[in-house]
Amino acid sequence: MTENFTGSFTQQEPIPAEAVAAANAVMQHGRLHRYNTVEGEIPETALLEEEFADYTGAKYCLAVASGGYAMTTALRASGVQHGDKVLTNAFTLAPVPGAIAAVGGVPIYVGVTDDLVIDLDDLAGKLDQSKVLLLSHMRGHICDMDRLMAMCNDAGVTVIEDCAHTMGATWNGVPSGRWGRFGCYSTQTYKHINSGEGGLLICDGAEDMARAIMLSGSYMLFEKHRAAPPPETFAQIKYETPNISGRMDNLRAAILRPQLRNLDDQGRKWNARYKVMDNGLQDTPGLRLINRPEQEYFVASSFQFLLLDWRAQAVADVLGRCKARGVELKWFGGAEPTGFTSRYDSWRYAPSTPMPASDRVLAGVIDMRLPLTFSLDDCAQIARIIRDEVSIVYQGMMVAAD
Repeated sequence: MTENFTGSFTQQEPIPAEAVAAANAVMQHGRLHRYNTVEGEIPETALLEEEFADYTGAKYCLAVASGGYAMTTALRASGVQHGDKVLTNAFTLAPVPGAIAAVGGVPIYVGVTDDLVIDLDDLAGKLDQSKVLLLSHMRGHICDMDRLMAMCNDAGVTVIEDCAHTMGATWNGVPSGRWGRFGCYSTQTYKHINSGEGGLLICDGAEDMARAIMLSGSYMLFEKHRAAPPPETFAQIKYETPNISGRMDNLRAAILRPQLRNLDDQGRKWNARYKVMDNGLQDTPGLRLINRPEQEYFVASSFQFLLLDWRAQAVADVLGRCKARGVELKWFGGAEPTGFTSRYDSWRYAPSTPMPASDRVLAGVIDMRLPLTFSLDDCAQIARIIRDEVSIVYQGMMVAAD
């Protein structure tokens, strides 16, 4: 009998009871704005910033309205201006080149390998085109950060990390976001901690964070920040930096603080589900799994595999057959952007040139959400369904080729 999956790929876990209680407390006293406090009160936003700085080992942290806002703030604070070129991944999501365009920059796309990380050989040939790399750890895949940082440091290129998919992840024991000048995180619903929308920005540079705080709309109340540089750092910066309000409110911060305390346990749950999926798809004919190096500790809130060098119609057949059995897969190789699967040549507000090697990889990338509402048995069933349908279509391809 054919089995079908009946769960939801977009249903997240409920907000923890502790976070609901904290949110209720904020709503009951009504002081949602980040600077609206009574005597002796420390706002939830400031507490979250302190706790996230401590979690990552960063000196400073700023909680903001979104991951995209975190990236635009990091770019502005790093000195990117209108017309400046910024290196970034060809394989990423629209908010990354969108952040570059939002500050008037021009993306220069760097290729992707078949392990879904930035192509460091391609990067080596483009480092002379920009002074900034906005590095996307897309879908939680982390490249050789030791090699990347050595290359960028030698070339005088500033690295800003997009860690939307790598909160809690590390490379060689160093947290994602602690390699570059800034680390940018997202707390959007499908990320590792959930406030619907939101972001976090970390760095060690005092002047860098002072600029970020002024940009976020401090209204000259920067002395109320705690995970921040001393007030004297702002002496000149406060006159030079525009207010582009975007610091997080107390309600979202209250929801996030309990989730942050539980992040490492949640990460282990995600990785257990990833392992079940990975084991279930081993040795599937025509399907390539992604290599994960020993140096990489990831937090797997999604799962990817490749149908490399398949005809577009055959890939579409796999997606259709899986969907008919309740398994929703996304494809980065489609001719038109769909949902979250746009790619570098979809973003026509930014120039691009064809990248044949990367196009080959993107044409085969299949992506799947892995919410914690899935049980381990759910993941095993999903893997069986994918394995069945990929095998059927692949067998048909082989027969047609004979």
